Amino acid sequence: MHMADALLSPAVGATLWTGTLGAIAYCTRKLRNNIDEKIIPLMGILGAFIFAAQMINFTIPGTGSSGHIGGGMLLAILLGPYAGFITIASVLIIQSLFFADGGILALGCNIWNLGIYPCFIAYPLIFKLLVKEDLSKSRITLASVMSVVTALQLGAFSVVVETLLSGRSELPFGAFTAMMLPIHLAIGLVEGFITAGVVNYVRSARPEIIKSTFDSKPLAPAVSIRKVVLTLGIAALITGGSLSWFASTHPDGLEWSVEKVHGSPELSSSETGITAMFEKIQTMTALLPDYGFRQEEGAEGTAGAKSWPAVNSGTSISGVIGSLMVLGTVLLIGLFIRSGNRSRAKG
Repeated sequence: MHMADALLSPAVGATLWTGTLGAIAYCTRKLRNNIDEKIIPLMGILGAFIFAAQMINFTIPGTGSSGHIGGGMLLAILLGPYAGFITIASVLIIQSLFFADGGILALGCNIWNLGIYPCFIAYPLIFKLLVKEDLSKSRITLASVMSVVTALQLGAFSVVVETLLSGRSELPFGAFTAMMLPIHLAIGLVEGFITAGVVNYVRSARPEIIKSTFDSKPLAPAVSIRKVVLTLGIAALITGGSLSWFASTHPDGLEWSVEKVHGSPELSSSETGITAMFEKIQTMTALLPDYGFRQEEGAEGTAGAKSWPAVNSGTSISGVIGSLMVLGTVLLIGLFIRSGNRSRAKG
């Protein structure tokens, strides 16, 4: 559900950028006051895992559409809402700047839609209320599915509202809503079970991680999270490096919905102004656009229909490099927050 710049007006894009920057500043301040140093490597590894997992679109049977996980709910459950939001924001920023996945003008909307709702609405109001200290497999599965579905429905509806406020008359409110909500309900159900699977693995390996997040308390010094970090790190490399070849070739839920309403998966964008400026910037910064080598983009247009599985070295390199970029970025952010915390303590 990565929005393109063409879906938005500059005013709406700037407004959501402002709100998102405010949320990032708020989360940074909250973490600076109380950050668990053991969580920093887990933030980086989970960010890398989410980046890689988002490369795998799964087909929604009978629709001609596909979806991928958002990841915000998984991050909130395992890291807490503040660290989870910082991590999903880092993933989306790197995807936009270096892989042209989601527009730069739309980046504030994408972070808001995929980060705010899972971290600050679904996690505290649904997941925590449903779990109620009962970390059983069945309770975690139910809470994960319900919270992911709710967060994704809110995000999908926000996309509709944002295009409406942007004056995109090509996407009438009623028709666009009728496409977006049902397809993202199906996507949310799949993501909910994926989230439950990962959370239940962590529960079996290190239940202290979930308990500490749930209770907003740091992990005990004797608790080692090395096994969980190593397992998720290997999963990220395998997922980005090879499993990404098996991504569905169908358009994702947002593109599918736009095409059903508009007749084309993309809207025309202005050739001048701030939108065009951001597109030029993204063209320069995107080292591996659409998760592949630049020269392959032109060749793809003459190759006909995409093959499946799409065994592609550009995809593999994108998955590995992108995961490492997210890992490094999130670790640096975590260390920066920790240094600020230590400076405040000394002062």
